[in-house]
Amino acid sequence: MMIEIHRVTKETDIIVILDMNVSGPSKPETGLPFFNHMLNAMAFHGGFRLEVKASGDIDVDPHHLVEDIGLVIGQALVKARTESEGIRRFGQAVIPMDDALSEAVIDACGRPYLKWDVEWAQEKAGDFDLSLLREFFRGLAVAGKLNLHLTVRYSENGHHAAEAMFKATGRALAEAYTPNDGGGEAGMSTKGTL
Repeated sequence: MMIEIHRVTKETDIIVILDMNVSGPSKPETGLPFFNHMLNAMAFHGGFRLEVKASGDIDVDPHHLVEDIGLVIGQALVKARTESEGIRRFGQAVIPMDDALSEAVIDACGRPYLKWDVEWAQEKAGDFDLSLLREFFRGLAVAGKLNLHLTVRYSENGHHAAEAMFKATGRALAEAYTPNDGGGEAGMSTKGTL
């Protein structure tokens, strides 16, 4: 099911198209080449379609745009869950990239929480401030109502660690959002509802 969310503020204008059940094409257009690369890696390795067309006040600081993209993708994920016949709910992946090993564990349970166990070997990848990625994933977890645990187990290169993290997140999302065989929310929790 294709979901489209459009969010406009005084700082950003973001359109996200998401389909968790169809692979490709992934078309992130954020004005931030490194961030486009990360979003593309997440969607490609998750096997889902993600289009992002976003603009914002990146001349001031990319913070608003990066965080808000996380919020909008999160909103799309909530819609994917609530409009489904039920999903598996849990997903996890551990992905290596050369010197780096990153892990993502997800519970699409409706209770937002971000556990961030990440230290970057360098502060930047090119001219992109890697500290902004925490804001993206916080927005994703909060708006997506995800329990999201992210860990860089080790790395020597911040780009490699970040890319492995986005790939792991894509794989974990794909697992968590795999359709369950009916039952809706009742089949996703012992409580009968999330």
